[in-house]
Amino acid sequence: MTTTTIDFDRVQEFATKVAGDQAVAANALLAYLGDRLGLWRALAATPRTTSADLAAQTGLAERYLREWLAAQAAAGYVEYDPATRTYTLPAEYAAVFADDDSPASLAGVFEFIAATWASSDRLAHAFATGEGIAWHEQDPRLTTAVERNFRPFYTGYLLQEWLPALDGVEDRLRAGARVLDVGCGLGTATLLLAEAFPASVFTGVDADTESIRRARTAAASRGLADRVTFREAYAGASPDDRQDEEETEGEWDLVCFFDALHDLGDPVGALRQARASLAPGGTLLAVEPFAGDRVEENLNPVGLTWYVSSALVCVPNSLAQPGGAALGAQAGPERLLAAFRAAGFPQARIAATSPFNLVIEARA
Repeated sequence: MTTTTIDFDRVQEFATKVAGDQAVAANALLAYLGDRLGLWRALAATPRTTSADLAAQTGLAERYLREWLAAQAAAGYVEYDPATRTYTLPAEYAAVFADDDSPASLAGVFEFIAATWASSDRLAHAFATGEGIAWHEQDPRLTTAVERNFRPFYTGYLLQEWLPALDGVEDRLRAGARVLDVGCGLGTATLLLAEAFPASVFTGVDADTESIRRARTAAASRGLADRVTFREAYAGASPDDRQDEEETEGEWDLVCFFDALHDLGDPVGALRQARASLAPGGTLLAVEPFAGDRVEENLNPVGLTWYVSSALVCVPNSLAQPGGAALGAQAGPERLLAAFRAAGFPQARIAATSPFNLVIEARA
């Protein structure tokens, strides 16, 4: 028999790390409740707050808020002044917690955590059986959470950096183009483009009924329903299965996949279909999570974020569809570009990057 020598100092060091991670993970529920109940926004509006002040402002129970505030101070999410026994959410922290339109907004991540925890039993079954979990089978909070998480990327980069990196696309949009957004979700990116390019018309498609309903509502509320159409459709359908007679070959000047391609059961088939529907000189734009091609390149906080999202949502969603390719949210440039080449885009390229995204351009 052989024995393994245990480095007890290393055990202690690792146990301390795990204990800290557990504390942060447990507090994620309280952070989510702060978002859901409007506590972060209330703190942003009223510096130097006591639990009694916060209870009066929000109508919530003071005893719970007393514990909640202390936990957030321990987490470093609010500042505590022992002299006045008050709590403050600095403006810099409020940009992360209390403003969904901030490019630094992260409050939606806590909603994502709550949604995926609610699906833990179904996920355990999927891990055991290899079955997929379709988007509509997940907790309904997931739709809003994902939109909130991705919105800062689109508002911060889409018009400012990603489109300028594409050859001639901005000029085409200004002149008047037809744009298809595949896997549009709640339509955030579609509507941003529509507001920026009033001469162009846009169609967003998604397989999730509720997402399409909410996207239509958003388009109407922003006065864009005359140029923006949202409809339910499965991105992997063959041309013969399309639900709209206007969706013919050569129709689209720009086809977009915003953080959707890796979620599809048959990404190569979807890209092939998109290629067939592009007008002459048309462009395909795909935005994907940032990743290196090897696991060791992704062993960092960004990689951890995307691997977690991939295991809980992206891979299950792909496995629930025909094909079940399950590229995953950390597919990396090599595998993604290989999919483009297989679909008939030999010149596909990485046109731009941001800390969380890869931007791929391909032409018909």
